[in-house]
Formats: sequence, structure tokens, C-alpha cells
Amino acid sequence: MYPTKILLVDDEDAFLGAMTRRLEKRGLKVLTAISGQDSLKVLNDNSDIDVVILDVRMPGMDGIATLKEIKRLFPVVEVIMLTAHGTMESAIEGMKQGAFDYLMKPCEMDELIPKVEEARNKRRLHQQKILDALGKHIAQNRGR
Repeated sequence: MYPTKILLVDDEDAFLGAMTRRLEKRGLKVLTAISGQDSLKVLNDNSDIDVVILDVRMPGMDGIATLKEIKRLFPVVEVIMLTAHGTMESAIEGMKQGAFDYLMKPCEMDELIPKVEEARNKRRLHQQKILDALGKHIAQNRGR
């Protein structure tokens, strides 16, 4: 099985660098983006991203708007929301929009890594179901 591929989205360079190092030490492949718009470009160019770790508060396109676009354009990609400014309203809105989970920043690796693994497994299961359904559809149409 290939390593989990993460897209880390945050407007703070220091946070991106520190989190990238910490995640890579645990065997994850990490790509980064500094804005919501940038994250959509990275996702478009990398169809094998398993999980997006997304900051809620960013200038311009915030995390909730970015989440909506990710789910619209890349519906099987799972998104874990992160924020230092957690409010119950943004957590509820993120979950309504399809976020896999919501964690406070800074989060412990012992809390984040299991969530990433759960999100990756959910994405891969969803992809397998799509492939199975497509295979059945093709097999049924060959007999016609």
C-alpha cells in the first residue's frame, strides 16, 4: 500500500514547515498550500491526495469556503479542519459541509495521526465502492 498523501493548508509558513516535518517523520507524504485557492490547484494536479488538513481561518477564501469547494470538486477527498480559534459554530458548519473531523490547533500528533488514518481509510473504501460499481456496470453492458 502506498503512503498516505496529505495536503496541509495554512496561511502561516512556520506552522506549515513544523507540521510538514512532524508528519513526514511519521511516514506521510505531505504537500502544502498557503491559501484556499492554492489548495484547489494542488488537488487538481494531484489526484492521489488522501486527506486535506485545512485551517479554518485564512485570509481571502476561508476554510469553510475552501471545504465547500473541495467537496464540490473532489468529493471523495476527506478533510480534517484545524483551528486555533475554534468556535462551536464553525465546527458545526464544517461538519455540515462534509468535514471528516475538526481539531483544535495546535493538535497533538497522537490525536491527529489516528484521525488522518481513519479519513484515509474512509476515502479508500469509498473509492473501492465506486470502482466496484463501475466494474459491475461495465460487465452488465458487455452482455447487451
